[in-house]
Amino acid sequence: MDSSTDWEIPEPLRPKPAMLGFDLDAAMAAIVSVRAEVPEDGFTAATLGTERIGSGVVIRADGIVLTIGYLITEAQSIWMTTIDGRAIPGHALAYDQTTGFGLIQALGKLGLPALVRGASAACSVGDAVVMASHGGASHALATRIAAKREFAGYWEYLLDEAIFTVPAHPRWSGGALIGPDGHLLGIGSLLVQEKTEGKQVDGNMIVPIDLLDPVLNDLLTHGQARRPQRPWLGIYAAESSRHIVVGGVAPGGPGERAGVKRGDVIMEVAGEPVARLADMYRLLWRLGGPKVEVPLSLARGRQIVQATVQAADRNDFMKKPGLH
Repeated sequence: MDSSTDWEIPEPLRPKPAMLGFDLDAAMAAIVSVRAEVPEDGFTAATLGTERIGSGVVIRADGIVLTIGYLITEAQSIWMTTIDGRAIPGHALAYDQTTGFGLIQALGKLGLPALVRGASAACSVGDAVVMASHGGASHALATRIAAKREFAGYWEYLLDEAIFTVPAHPRWSGGALIGPDGHLLGIGSLLVQEKTEGKQVDGNMIVPIDLLDPVLNDLLTHGQARRPQRPWLGIYAAESSRHIVVGGVAPGGPGERAGVKRGDVIMEVAGEPVARLADMYRLLWRLGGPKVEVPLSLARGRQIVQATVQAADRNDFMKKPGLH
C-alpha cells in the first residue's frame, strides 16, 4: 500500500462538496503521489533525504506533472501513483531554482484529466480555498488565504509574493491549492508559522501558479528557464534581531571554501549593509553571474572578518536526473 494514503483529514476539516463551485472528486483525480529516490552521495541527500514523498498535479494531458522542485532534485528514480492505484514511472524533466517548481514527465500512460491552471494574482486574502494532496477527497483540507507577501528562504530563495494559507495541510509538499472555481492556484512548498487572530498557528507557504507560465515552455524544451543564472554562495542564513546569521554552509560549497562559518553575522555584501535576507539576495543577484566574486564583511565574535566568496552555479553541484 502507498504509505501516503494511510491517513485522513478529519471530516469536520474537509471541504463540503455541496458548498463548492466545482467537482472535488474530479479535481482530486488530477493529483498523483510522487515518490523519488536520490543517491546517498547526492548533494542534497543530507538535507532533503534520499527518499522523498509528496504529491504532484497533472497539468497537461500528455503526462506533464507539476510538483515542488525539492521532491525531485537529483532524483534517479521517480514513481507516481494515480487515484486508482496505478504506479507509473516518471522522469525529472526540470527543476527551476528561481520559482521552486519541478516538472515530471510520466513515462507511461497516466490517463488522468489535467487540472486547469487559474490566476493566483486574482485570489485575495480571506478567500476560502482547498489544499489537497494525493489520495482523494479524504486528503482535501478546507483552508483560507491568510496572507500574500514576500518570502525569503535560507537556501538562497526568494519569492516577491508567496501565498500563505491556514490551517496547515499535514502533507503539503507538492500539494495543490485549488481556488473556488476548481482551478489550480499554486503548489505547496513549506510548513510555516502564520499569525492570525493574534496567535501563531501552523500554515502552508504556496508557490503561486502565475510564476509557471513565463517559464513553462523553456522548462519543457530546455529543462531550465532561459534567464541569466544567479550566483550561489552555498550559505544557509536566517534573520535574527535585524541581523543575518549564518546557520550553516553547504559542504564543499563557495561559502565553506571562502572560510564562512556557522554563527557568522553577515554585515555587508559588496560594501553595502544588509539586515534582511530578501535585501541580501537581491543585492547578491545584481552583482553578476554564477562566477562573480562576492566580498562579505562578517562579524565573528568581537572581530570583523573579510571574506571573498567565489560564487558558483548551484546546478553544477547537483546530480543530473537519470532515465528509467
